[in-house]
Amino acid sequence: MLDKAESLLAHYFGYESLRAGQKQAIQSVTEDKQNTVCIMPTGGGKSICYQIPALLFEGTTIVISPLISLMKDQVDALEEAGIAAAYINSTQTNRDIHDRLNGLREGAYQLFYITPERLTSPEFIHILQNITVPLVAIDEAHCISQWGHDFRPSYRNIEILFRELKEPPVIIALTATATPEVHEDICKQLHIDKAHTIYTGFSRENLTFKVVKGENKDRFIEQYLERNKREAGIIYTATRKEADRIYEKLKRTGINAGRYHGGLADDVRKEQQEQFLNDQIQVMVATSAFGMGIDKSNIRFVLHGQIPKDMESYYQEAGRAGRDGLDSECVLLFSPQDIMVQRFLIDQSTAGEEKQKQDLKKLRQMVDYCHTEDCLQRFILKYFGENEAEACGACGNCTDTRAAHDVTKEAQMVLSCIIRMNERFGKTMVAQVLAGSKNKKVLENGFNTLSTYGIMKHQSVSEISDFIEFLISDEYIRMADGTFPTLLVTEKGRHVLLGKTAVSRKEALQAVAITENDELFERLRRLRKDIAAEQGVPPFVVFSDQTLKEMSAKQPETENDLLSVKGVGEQKRLKYGALFLEEIRNYARETE
Repeated sequence: MLDKAESLLAHYFGYESLRAGQKQAIQSVTEDKQNTVCIMPTGGGKSICYQIPALLFEGTTIVISPLISLMKDQVDALEEAGIAAAYINSTQTNRDIHDRLNGLREGAYQLFYITPERLTSPEFIHILQNITVPLVAIDEAHCISQWGHDFRPSYRNIEILFRELKEPPVIIALTATATPEVHEDICKQLHIDKAHTIYTGFSRENLTFKVVKGENKDRFIEQYLERNKREAGIIYTATRKEADRIYEKLKRTGINAGRYHGGLADDVRKEQQEQFLNDQIQVMVATSAFGMGIDKSNIRFVLHGQIPKDMESYYQEAGRAGRDGLDSECVLLFSPQDIMVQRFLIDQSTAGEEKQKQDLKKLRQMVDYCHTEDCLQRFILKYFGENEAEACGACGNCTDTRAAHDVTKEAQMVLSCIIRMNERFGKTMVAQVLAGSKNKKVLENGFNTLSTYGIMKHQSVSEISDFIEFLISDEYIRMADGTFPTLLVTEKGRHVLLGKTAVSRKEALQAVAITENDELFERLRRLRKDIAAEQGVPPFVVFSDQTLKEMSAKQPETENDLLSVKGVGEQKRLKYGALFLEEIRNYARETE
């Protein structure tokens, strides 16, 4: 069976061999007919674990997914590979749904994608009772667990399948973010023996993690995008207001940005998403409403402009980078004010007291991640239960060689000023006093008479604000809760004032380019974009960046050579092979 599976993999998807976890999962559902849980990281190839069995089985495999956008992307990709697939969801007309349900009745599809809500439709259940359904794949399976970060009550509708279908199908449940508690709950809800779990670990070796603290976020983002202007990325924020602010700022500086959040009209969100998928927008600024189910494989970076609510959300959002296996970067820009934003959102939620406590605990763990000096990848893996994880040697902490400078004297100036201002003012006012500003409010309050007035006048208000941000991040200062974030000196800060503790600050973290320039790769990318526009599909559906990188490196000369490139299957060779070979030959002639 595995030989046949690998033959199908090469023919349709252009890959010579299955990964270890994929082999086990396919064997479990096709040969052993066991209900199975697959816990694999984003980009780990989970979809192959049910798409190949769907080709091996007679009948139609049903795929349950909460992600409407992902359905379309996956069906586009399957059709491009020559596999019969369809989906139905709330974005379609009644006529479209009717036609596709007729196709389902007649056995026209090998894979059929639905949302969990569809299982409450008597008409749909009746169709399933009268066709062969060998396999049901449950994507984003953590949604079935009340302990999951994205619990969806509609996922409990899956129970209907166990009651209503005459021949129970094999179940395969797949997720990228399951803590041990969530794993337990998935097995319980879906009646799966926990022993039938395929677990490949949560490590994403092609992703590099960094935390930026005490820096000017806007300046870092601008520098980062300038150095990675050819690459696609996402900037996540916790609030719509912050997403709008960053988006407007990027547009003013000429960056090709889009935005996506729940405050925008449906048609605007849809248009922005389509432009991002089609490489017409370089960077998307978005809340967590965006990206779940975006199958765009060539996202090279994910920046978090504000701290996410928990590690599951962070790892899932960060994991949207590098789905094609190429090196990609995940940077979290930490500011202590963001903790207050998340606390406010937790307080405003309608969840019960127990859930709020759980959410606050998860937020504390997220803050711990921002402050750890240990390997960032290891911290994440331990959170998901991998206690024996090794240091990755590649994250921001593992590779940090920045020199540290003694800034005790400057810290004492700031802390002293806050106390002399009776700990009643925020960061901007404190910075203005230290810089010797003649601002009306500074003078009205008589702060120009303080001994700390103008004591740091050799620095700008912006530079002093950045330094205060650093002192907040390292917990020498804390921000008061409430509407007006006034600055308070902590016990740790008082030790600095008394000369008991020294303060050192590392040099600012510099944004770097993720990938080196490759002229042939860029030419192949442009060709891919043109072909995708003609075909009406996103560029990554034609070929992934990984496939184009390999083409650029190998420079195949014949269509047979092209089949040795990862991601070039028989269908795509026939459809696009000649065009890409011609571009490679043109490049070779021009560079001789």
